[in-house]
This record gives sequence, structure tokens and C-alpha cells, in this order.
Amino acid sequence: MNIAMTGLLMALAGIASAADCGADKLGTARTLTLKREAALFGASQHAPLPLKKGEVVLTFDDGPVPETTPLVLKALADQCARATFFMVGANLEKSPELARRVVAEGHSAGVHSQTHPHLSAMSVPEQLNDFRQVQAAYRTVFGKTTPAYRFPFLEETPAMLGALKEAGITVVSIDLGINDWLPEDTTDILVQRLVKSLDATGGGIILMHDVNVPTAQALPALLKLLKQRSYSVVHLEWD
Repeated sequence: MNIAMTGLLMALAGIASAADCGADKLGTARTLTLKREAALFGASQHAPLPLKKGEVVLTFDDGPVPETTPLVLKALADQCARATFFMVGANLEKSPELARRVVAEGHSAGVHSQTHPHLSAMSVPEQLNDFRQVQAAYRTVFGKTTPAYRFPFLEETPAMLGALKEAGITVVSIDLGINDWLPEDTTDILVQRLVKSLDATGGGIILMHDVNVPTAQALPALLKLLKQRSYSVVHLEWD
């Protein structure tokens, strides 16, 4: 089966599953379409997105990986919620079909560097080479230029900010997270962290990691928490 047919079947499956989206599901309240430009968003470092009170944007970093990303996709599909995945170039190269599946199921995709390095510890030529590599990986998988970039470790550098501005690529930082990178985390711990972060911020761009096993396991509970607290999901797209 060729790539186009695979994508079509996945998209049709997504349309079919949308028919099961009732009032008991978290859902996706609206889509916020951003221009393909060198904007900077995320209240932890930049201006906030134009969100209303009680709105959240679901984002996942570091994938795609076959061990956990499909579990994340299932949890999102079960709640009819759409997210943005910031993908590492090396994982794009390893799992291109899975990356295309993410987008075929209605989610959007940006990049998160090629190898997830500490960019501030690299020379400027090394930083720019990493950027060129992840751009190439994204273009090979999706056939177009990435619209958005999230810095690894949220560590911004002048050289990369300049390169992203020149390329017209939006930087997406975060408003809140759940610190979900510890292998000993449990669902209860991650739920408690989400509650604490939501209480502090009232919503915004949520950072999670689709490569983390505890996150994949906890996501159904995290999405149900958002529903119980009457949060609305906003999906990011780029024109």
C-alpha cells in the first residue's frame, strides 16, 4: 500500500471516529490558524497565544516513537482531542510512517531539533547544522517546510532565534507543563501536577512528552481531568 493510500485510510478512520464524539468527550472546541511567520508564543518566555479563559493547547515533544506515540494517539482519539507534536528529526527519520499517521489523524506537527541537544553548549555552526538537518527530515517526511519549532529544553539561543526568524518559522514555547520525564512517575502524580499547573495558570499551552511511558499511560486520566474542569481544547494549525 502506498503512502497516499495509507494516509487516506487513516484520515477516513479519523472521520469515522469523530462520529462517536459526544458531549461526554473532551473534544476540540476550535482551531487557531496561525500565519507562517517568525512569531514567538508561550507565556513562559514570550507573548501568550490569543486564547480565551479556560482554553488549553495540547502539545507533545520528542517523538514519534513506536513504543508510546500510538498510545498517545489512541487516548486523543478516544476523547476527540487534537494536539500539536514537536518532533525530533532523528525520530522522524526512524519512524516516518508514524509521523505521517500523526498528521493523518488530524494533529499538527512542528519540529524539536534534530537530536535534542543543549544548543547553548554547541557552536553556532553546530546549532545551524542541527537546524538544517531537522528541516530536511521534516521536508522528506511531509513534503513541506515545518511551520513551527520548539527549542529543546526550552533553551533559546540568539543564533537559532535569528535562523528561525529568517526562515519565517514560529517559535512555540509553553505556558505550563507537568514535568513528565521521570520514569518513576505514576498517573496520580501526573494528574496532581496538571491540577497544580492549571490552578496556577488557568490554561494555555501544555507541554507533555509522547515518548514517556508514564505520560502515555496517564493521558486518558489527564484528558478526563480537563473535561471535568470544563477546559476547552484549541488546536493549532498554520496557513
